[in-house]
Amino acid sequence: MGFGQKAVERLFSDEKRAQRVVDALGKAQQAKKSIDSTQRVVMHQLNFATKQDFKDLGRQLSGLKKRLRSLDDKLAAL
Repeated sequence: MGFGQKAVERLFSDEKRAQRVVDALGKAQQAKKSIDSTQRVVMHQLNFATKQDFKDLGRQLSGLKKRLRSLDDKLAAL
């Protein structure tokens, strides 16, 4: 752990080098967003579900389960 911390401290000790690292990380994040966006478009054009589609469906299913439990409780109370 100490070696990693020393390496990071040394890496960021020079302001110009630190700025280049930050810029590179920013560009990498933008590239990932662009790739993810393009991937979503292509997946939808091919009629494949994306990871976000599965997450959305999971949320909808969770909501339906809650509503079903509520209705079941109301029926049990009758």
